[in-house]
Amino acid sequence: MGCTTLALTGVTGGAGTTRTTVEIAATLARAGRAVAVLDAAFATQGLATHVGGRLTDDVTGVVTGEAALDDALYDAGFDVPGRVEICPAHAPFERLARAKTPESARAFETAVADAAGRFDHVILDVPPVAANQSIAALTTAQRRALVVPATQRGRDLLPRQQGRCRDLDAMADAVVATRTDVDGALSIEAADYEIPAAGPNASVPTALDPESTLAPAVADAVEALLDVDLALEFPEESLFDRVGR
Repeated sequence: MGCTTLALTGVTGGAGTTRTTVEIAATLARAGRAVAVLDAAFATQGLATHVGGRLTDDVTGVVTGEAALDDALYDAGFDVPGRVEICPAHAPFERLARAKTPESARAFETAVADAAGRFDHVILDVPPVAANQSIAALTTAQRRALVVPATQRGRDLLPRQQGRCRDLDAMADAVVATRTDVDGALSIEAADYEIPAAGPNASVPTALDPESTLAPAVADAVEALLDVDLALEFPEESLFDRVGR
């Protein structure tokens, strides 16, 4: 079955961490796995945009003792053999503040352990490390990857996040570079995996389209990061495509 819990931590805002988290979860579900995605990015609440319908309970309610994990998990609705359930952050500022206490961070760790006992994999969407829940996510996960955009800002901030991981004794196992094929993208020398940008009209998650360039790149990263063999199939590159390069 491989590794159960993976924390994806952005080195900066806008690194594409939430999108990468969703793409990884969808890829695992395409291979028939049951996946829980927990939001540790309380401030940006990006995962909430990937959940349809009204959100009544959320991860901040779980960690403050006001909601059960089951009530805060929402089916992503992907048409795949497996399933993805998302526990987003979607709360007023007052509860966000209470969700960042050390006590709530310990409750976050408990929620991750609970999910890990019931799902094949748990993926954590983590912002740059600066708050208790981010620390809890990093230290409780079995594997950790830093997500860095292929920009000068990404290059500059990667060492800072690597240093914070080192200070927490929660070293990153890998670096994932995002949007590596856009005009002006810079090479991230420390990157173990490169995820191209999806097209402007691509559906989300793009990894559900096996013909996209993003799908096999995400699958390769997932298999290595979680030590799994997903046995997914992708169309072979045509001779015309190779000659046209």
